[in-house]
Amino acid sequence: MSLFRKATKTQSRARVALVGPSGSGKTWTALTIAQELGARVAVIDTERGSASKYADHFAFDVAELDSYEPDRFRQTIYEAGAAGYDVIVIDSLSHAWSGTGGALEQVDKAAARSKSKNSFAAWREVTPQHNAMVEAIMGSPAHVIVTMRSKTAYEIQEDTRGRKAPVKIGLAPVQRDGVEYEFDIVCDIDHEHQLVVTKSRCHALADAVIRKPGPELGQQISEWLSDGEAPRPHNAPDVPTFQKGPHKGQLVSDERVSAQYLAKTLEALNKQRSSKPDAERLAVAIEREIQRRLTSEGDAVADKLRAHVDATPQIDESAEDEGDAWGLAPPPENLGEQQRAEAGE
Repeated sequence: MSLFRKATKTQSRARVALVGPSGSGKTWTALTIAQELGARVAVIDTERGSASKYADHFAFDVAELDSYEPDRFRQTIYEAGAAGYDVIVIDSLSHAWSGTGGALEQVDKAAARSKSKNSFAAWREVTPQHNAMVEAIMGSPAHVIVTMRSKTAYEIQEDTRGRKAPVKIGLAPVQRDGVEYEFDIVCDIDHEHQLVVTKSRCHALADAVIRKPGPELGQQISEWLSDGEAPRPHNAPDVPTFQKGPHKGQLVSDERVSAQYLAKTLEALNKQRSSKPDAERLAVAIEREIQRRLTSEGDAVADKLRAHVDATPQIDESAEDEGDAWGLAPPPENLGEQQRAEAGE
């Protein structure tokens, strides 16, 4: 059987990047586009609540981050997708690179910890986190719009006399080099609020120059995305379940799954979630279930659960049971008795 098949255009989700200096209107433009793409909008705000200043013009929910590790962005993106938001706005993605806890700071700390003080070796620790964050953006079930701060880009060029000198070649996003290649549409915005499309897989927007972009831009993007065949259905279940192990087929929210088992499973998943989307999805569901139990259950159960989460679980790394999904020792058989004991009954 051939690996190839006829190419067809299918409906898809937006991957849009807006690049510009402070005051250029990146946040406003992102929200303007977002409202044309879906009803439920989630904003991941790294700008100290600046997006919420537009809450009288746009309807959205917000998560305000105060530290900017790429892994934190990744988890928040997955959480928004799992919550069923239509559009995710990340304002701004530059903080995952140069903000507090961002990639550059993590590299500096990793280099300082090493004996060699070699930043090249430090990148081996940080690059997988950053790659996982980008994969979370590309793989999200929601439309994703990101804003990025801009910097002046230079290139060393040789003049007619053979001398080399830096030459200004334009603006570049404050992010990892080449990150813009991941997006379908990339736009530069200047202080005059003029938007220039510098990259577009949407032919109608190629090389477009738009003064103070409004809803029409979002409508054009929406029409392009909705044109084509329906996408193939995703086989993942809507509600996360344990796929293997003693709780195979059970919902994460099933009360028969003990708090101890949830905490143990989460600890094991944390070692795999950055490289395995299924592990990430299950981990997010478990985190939400743990939070639900902490806030809705009685004091006795909540205290027990906090103890399980705070403790370092003893995980059986040598487990060979194929039915054990994550290398965990199976839970005790008397789960019902354990549940009652945890509830203080």
